[in-house]
Amino acid sequence: MDYQSRVVLITGAAVGIGFETAKLFGELGARVVLVDASKPKGEIAQEALKEIGYESRLIIADVQDSHQVNNCISEVEQCWGKLDVLVNNAGIYIQGNVQEIREEQWERILKINLTGAFLFTKFALPLMVKSGGGVIVNVASEAGLVGIKNQVAYNVSKAGLIGFTKSCAIDLAPLGIRVNSVCPGTTDTPLVQAAIRNADDPQEARQNLEKIRPLNRLGRPEEIASAIVYLASDDASYATGSILSIDGGYTAQ
Repeated sequence: MDYQSRVVLITGAAVGIGFETAKLFGELGARVVLVDASKPKGEIAQEALKEIGYESRLIIADVQDSHQVNNCISEVEQCWGKLDVLVNNAGIYIQGNVQEIREEQWERILKINLTGAFLFTKFALPLMVKSGGGVIVNVASEAGLVGIKNQVAYNVSKAGLIGFTKSCAIDLAPLGIRVNSVCPGTTDTPLVQAAIRNADDPQEARQNLEKIRPLNRLGRPEEIASAIVYLASDDASYATGSILSIDGGYTAQ
């Protein structure tokens, strides 16, 4: 998997799965564009740039804002003139069933987790076509494949992202663009760590998350990053519309 001279854009790239993915692409020679929404994360990402190294760049952009997304893609085009890989990774998590979740929470999670991927795909498409084709990898979730209790908005956003992946795979194949999705199980990221800390009994909450899956542990961000990099590579050149579960066996039960 050689990414020398290829341009890779990753949303939600400052921490967790996004950061580990950016690091791995960088190690393989890619020019990595880290996109994140806010200045606090941006400061983290600035440190990440030093670690990733080779021709990496940080762009602060809100995935919900079509103007900012368009400007982000324009900056990539001005800098390198092409885009080879797009990783739609940005996402948030909100707990609550259909009775508990507030309308504004529902709208926010769908805008970030699903509409954000739509906007980046829409605005990146002309540049990817101009580049001669490319690959899009959407980071969905095991929660998009099966119902998980007390997180209805998150489940729906990730199920929608899987549907979006399949639809785009069919529509974009004639343009030389492959579209795939990874579905991580619960992964030891800052987002998950925060949810565990906020539980009444954090230790019990972590143990519960671990024991419901056959491998009896949480995933590691670098494990998800490896799958993303594989799906984006020429080694997976016949894969489009693929939905790859990396969940410790959770959805195999």
